[in-house]
Parts: sequence; structure tokens; C-alpha cells
Amino acid sequence: MHVELITSEGSAYSAEAVSVTIPSGDGEITVLDQHLPLLSTVEPGTVIVRTAKEEFFFAVSRGVVQVTATSVRILSDIADRADSLEENAIELARARAEELKTSRRADAEGFAEAKATLDRELARLASIRRLRSRRRFGRA
Repeated sequence: MHVELITSEGSAYSAEAVSVTIPSGDGEITVLDQHLPLLSTVEPGTVIVRTAKEEFFFAVSRGVVQVTATSVRILSDIADRADSLEENAIELARARAEELKTSRRADAEGFAEAKATLDRELARLASIRRLRSRRRFGRA
């Protein structure tokens, strides 16, 4: 099946895959070729694309996913390859986002923006740790 991972900046991934695991609004789902059509939300977390030879881990934020029998199209605010992220930088960004969220409780718009930033950084952190865990146990 063909998998596309798209952000506002363009295509983050586009290739054939055996399966793709997506953090959806209804929980984590894994899509295989010939899946029933589906339209769902994407929640912050890790998208795992499996090809015949390897796995790719992407940190994603909120978005939508469209599944057909032969394709998966994921539209997300971000789609960062976990193996290109730096954990220390993300930890610093997460801490700043938590501080901002706390300081903007009275400002609804600022609070929502800080929460979205925090969700993005937590998704990046979770993706790095999930990739590291897979490598530790020899699965990636």
C-alpha cells in the first residue's frame, strides 16, 4: 500500500509500506493493505511505517488520516523522523512549553497555543524513546 505523511511544509514521507501504525482519536491503529476505508483524527504520538526491510518512526501532532484499500494519507501539523531528533533539545522545549502553559492560564488563546506546543514536544519525546526501546531489543 502507498503511505503519504504530509505537513504544511510538504511531504515528510511517501513510499510503499507493509503496514502503518497511527495514534488515532480511538486509540492506536495499525493499517494493512486492503484495509476498510477509514477517516479519523490523528493524535500526538508516533506513526510507525513498516516496509519489507525496515521501520520508520515519525513524531506527529494533531491531524487527520484517510485510509483506502490501497493507500494511507496522514495530514499532520508535524512529522519529524525520530532518528533525526535530539532528546536534550526536546526536553528543554518541553520544559519551556510547560512554563508557558502555566503562565498563560488566564489567556485562553495563549494557553491553547502553549498546550499545542507541549503536545508536540511530548510526541517528539515519546517517538525518540519508542525508537530507542525498539533498537535496544533488536526490533528496528
